[in-house]
Amino acid sequence: MWDRIYAVTDFLWGTPLMILMVGVGFYLSLRTGFFQITGIRTWWKMTVGEIFGKTKSEGSNKEASAEGEMKPFQAMATVMAGTVGSGNIAGVATAIAAGGPGAVFWMWLISLVGMMTKMAEVTLSVAYRKKNEDGEYFGGPMHYMKSALGKAGGVLAGFYAVALLIEVLADACFVQTNTLAVCVNDVYGIPMVPIALVVVGISAVIIFRGGVKKIGDFCGKMVPAMVLVYIVSCVVVIALNASKIPSAFAMIFQYAFKPAPAVGGFLGSTVSLAMARGAARGIFSNEAGMGTSATVHATAQTDHPAHQGMYGILEVFTVSIVICTLTALTVITSGVWCNGNTGVVMAFDAFRQVWGRIGIIILSLAVILFTYSSYIGFFVEFRTCVEYLFGVKAVKFLQFIFLALPIVSATLAVEQVWDIADMAVGFIVVPNMIALLLLSPKFISLFQSYIKEIKEK
Repeated sequence: MWDRIYAVTDFLWGTPLMILMVGVGFYLSLRTGFFQITGIRTWWKMTVGEIFGKTKSEGSNKEASAEGEMKPFQAMATVMAGTVGSGNIAGVATAIAAGGPGAVFWMWLISLVGMMTKMAEVTLSVAYRKKNEDGEYFGGPMHYMKSALGKAGGVLAGFYAVALLIEVLADACFVQTNTLAVCVNDVYGIPMVPIALVVVGISAVIIFRGGVKKIGDFCGKMVPAMVLVYIVSCVVVIALNASKIPSAFAMIFQYAFKPAPAVGGFLGSTVSLAMARGAARGIFSNEAGMGTSATVHATAQTDHPAHQGMYGILEVFTVSIVICTLTALTVITSGVWCNGNTGVVMAFDAFRQVWGRIGIIILSLAVILFTYSSYIGFFVEFRTCVEYLFGVKAVKFLQFIFLALPIVSATLAVEQVWDIADMAVGFIVVPNMIALLLLSPKFISLFQSYIKEIKEK
């Protein structure tokens, strides 16, 4: 069975999908004048500046006019909770273990154009979101497909919703909880199934008693601290291996375009494998093009769809350009990338060299919080899928699936879990990319209107 999964994954992440992803991202970048680069002062000011209260004078009526369940930063933090951790730590390490250092280059490429892909899907999700009788907001690719693309959009939306539900379950219930269980097992020696049971028990309390607002509040408080701990930990490891930084970058660029030879426990890789694993993990780390995080952003309190879209750019920059690069340099400069291990264990091998037992315990706590907040944050996306496919009332019944699958994930090997996730991602990227291309005029219109609005203030 696993051989078939590998074959499907390699097919999905071949050259055609790379062309589609990079092509759409490049097109959106071109239409906006490469706003992710040329407009960095603007989107930084409207996101980071807003978070720290430096743009209040420019949006005095914002709070009065904004609608939504989460604050903009809480929405972004919830999304980052779903990506920072397994995607940026275990995912990067797994990509390098399978595709070699060259996989990092393809992560960067996907992330650069993915900034505008993410802005587009977030902007459209807010523009086409809906509100139910209980005041809950629902949005995402399936909603803008159905609302803006006619009958064909309804078919596309149905396919996407089913694929997204599968991907969310694969990501949240398998990748996140498996990574958490592996981490605890590796550091503390606790069996993985009991760990999964504890995770499910805590999550049930949060979901049943708090809902979306409680999840947003939890992630908004936990993510900044987790990111800071991880960044500092990586910087120290890289600094102590500073002499190997030039060779690390050389390998990244060299093996992006030529096969990486077998070294130590590394079995070698082809360029296509480096491209496939790098692209898959790149998207998995920032979700640009998947549309998954857009379902969370659609619940944000915002004065304009494109304003929340700018948080999408910041999100990709933070999780992929910054954190993924730090993870990659940590495992490559420390030399553990070719020791035969994979996933979060490989990352821990790098930290053990510098931090020892105490440091590993501190880092493990950060990873546990990363992956747990990832799992619980994904409930928003799960809820949106179920609502679209089966109706709001079905959420109360089907949420038990979300709570049961982590126990199954604790019985699977790391590579099996990641291959399931990669295959699921491939199925949701294609319909979303098609929709983004068809709806690009609407996105450009919203983008230009908001930029004009900012300039007139």
